[in-house]
Amino acid sequence: MIMKKSLFTISMLMAVSSAVASPWSLDSCISYAVEHSLQVRQRIVEVRQGNVEVSSAKSGYLPTLGAQVSQGWNIGRGLTSDNTYADRNTSNTQWGVNLSLPLFDGLNTPRQVAYAKASLAASLQQLEAIRDNVTLNVIAGYLQVLYQKELHQEALHQEALSSYEFTRRKALLEAGKIPEIDMLEAESQLAQDRMSVATSANDTRLALVDLAQLLYIDDIDGFDIEPIDTDMPALTMAPLAELYARALGRSHAVAAARANITAAERGIDVAKTGYIPRLSFNAGIGSSYYTVSGFSNEPFGRQMRNNYATSMGFSLSIPIFDGLQTRNQVNRAKVQKVNAELQLDQAEQELMRQVQQAYYQADGARARLAAGETARDAANKAFEAMQEKYSVGRATPTDYEQAKSKALTATTQAIQARYELILRTRILDFLTTPSLR
Repeated sequence: MIMKKSLFTISMLMAVSSAVASPWSLDSCISYAVEHSLQVRQRIVEVRQGNVEVSSAKSGYLPTLGAQVSQGWNIGRGLTSDNTYADRNTSNTQWGVNLSLPLFDGLNTPRQVAYAKASLAASLQQLEAIRDNVTLNVIAGYLQVLYQKELHQEALHQEALSSYEFTRRKALLEAGKIPEIDMLEAESQLAQDRMSVATSANDTRLALVDLAQLLYIDDIDGFDIEPIDTDMPALTMAPLAELYARALGRSHAVAAARANITAAERGIDVAKTGYIPRLSFNAGIGSSYYTVSGFSNEPFGRQMRNNYATSMGFSLSIPIFDGLQTRNQVNRAKVQKVNAELQLDQAEQELMRQVQQAYYQADGARARLAAGETARDAANKAFEAMQEKYSVGRATPTDYEQAKSKALTATTQAIQARYELILRTRILDFLTTPSLR
């Protein structure tokens, strides 16, 4: 048995190690994060508890059956039938079985069942809402890693250009064709670009750490992700009101808030059962055995047969005044409903904020991307022209570095706008398209 457990542990560790070593896709990251999220697991426990509450509420339809046995002794002086005291030891053995069947419990059981089911429905929606939040966080973290990687590649490209320029100027300096300051400027620029490479590499590593934390992976050694298609087709976004209407009908957070209102209404119904009478049927059987020292006592079996008794009857409970307990419970349940309605308003407003933010940020990013790509293409062409002029000595090193810096800035801005558009578009799709969930 120990050997089997050891082999199982080793196989699990090898599986996890293999998963971390190979690049992760976006879907695999989302699935893994949802499966290992502590918040999701807590909600799953709440759903299980909700199922137990439903089962417990249904048990109110069932009768109760109980048995009891007692044995007692009385040693010393006691009161006799002659109204005198005497030293007598007595022994008493009793047993009984009781049955209680609720015939009408003031509608408490069906209303408790309805309340438990409504609460379970709210828990299920809250579970899905947590999964949605985890998914959105993973999408944002995944795209942040890709964004940092692309910036790192651009930094490497700039370093390569600076390294080539430094080598060229060094050769020109040795040939006596340029002053030493030009070579020193190239060396300084190369050092700055190498610092940018180190910074972008560290930013990429930190982005991977953030994503790994969302996946509950402690060690990022070997952890990497796959690239995704970042080409942006021509987008025709629907009107904001239409997008919000779609999101409103598909939001698990809003559905959970609505389910909480239903549960609060069922809670009011449960509280009002305190005003309703209750009727139950009760039955019981039992017998006893009694002995007194100094007297002739019938045998145990005969006494049990002779003292055997049965009972049955109905019990009606009519609430008249319970110290305002029922009224207070009803008022508390009504306050909970008001609070649930406020939570629904808050959930709808939060959803509107998310849709509006993603909508306008996507629209702005699309405009910035169009302008950024134009600026990038123009800056790169200007830099290429400057390279040609600089190579034949018709431009100064300062002109060259300025053109290079403008090309880098334009490229970085275009990359940022593209990933911003990808992120906001995916958020909009996620909020409004059920097939992406």
